[in-house]
Amino acid sequence: MHESFRNMIFEEQAEVIANIHYPGDQFILRLKAPKTAQHAKPGQFIHIRVSPDRSLRRPISIMLTHPGKGTVDLLVKVVGDGTRELRDRAVGEILPLLGPIGRPFDLSDTARRYVMIGGGVGIPPMIFAADALNGQADTAVFAGSEVEFPFALKPSQFLLPGIGGNTILGIASLEERGIPSRLASNAELYGCYEGYVPDLARDYLMALGEAERSRCILLACGPHPMLHAVARLGRELNLSTQLSLEEYMACGIGGCAGCVVKTLEEDGEHYRRVCVDGPVFSADILPGFA
Repeated sequence: MHESFRNMIFEEQAEVIANIHYPGDQFILRLKAPKTAQHAKPGQFIHIRVSPDRSLRRPISIMLTHPGKGTVDLLVKVVGDGTRELRDRAVGEILPLLGPIGRPFDLSDTARRYVMIGGGVGIPPMIFAADALNGQADTAVFAGSEVEFPFALKPSQFLLPGIGGNTILGIASLEERGIPSRLASNAELYGCYEGYVPDLARDYLMALGEAERSRCILLACGPHPMLHAVARLGRELNLSTQLSLEEYMACGIGGCAGCVVKTLEEDGEHYRRVCVDGPVFSADILPGFA
């Protein structure tokens, strides 16, 4: 179950292809990293050096890959000096990175419906997973943010059970690929559900018939309070739930054991490294999210 993915990690000198800034101190980086683009799976991340003067790298979730072009897209929010330096990187600069790292989401059961719940900078893995499953399995994406969304938005063309009123906007890039999505915020953003994104997803799930709801698998990435809420929702509805954890990391490749989380598995208690044993875990084995 905990086979390491470290044998598929590459070191690349990634060129900045684009750096697009959005409100709320958010930005999307597109990097030329052909090996990472070729091998990355939804839920994995890269460990990137943000500037020549800062030795410690930063873990950033992968939002999309374009294997044919050899590029990787990242969504980043400024939260400190390191991400601020990353925001200021110019097109043409080179950023050393390690990737792809970590245990991805299990998307193998394409007979199921994947309900994806992302909050803030936890939205990118949901976009990556939805893109990977497009045309192979039923999906629905729910995204929450307390600042303006760093994507083009448009009224959704898809009706979703349990969701009505003014909750009309979706992520344009998903909608255009036939993937339904809806947005939630407590910031009174137009077209969004007023409240937290797990509550929006719950409204949708509760409106499904029992047989259809039982087909669902929950995927989530975001801040810990949101992940706790999704874990509770999965237990309430008896649904398989996969959580992608956000933790501070030093080495990012499993050597320092600075990002461990306690798990309770069939053979007892363990302390697993979020970077390489995760970041994706079944909510069933995470007592901290009970």
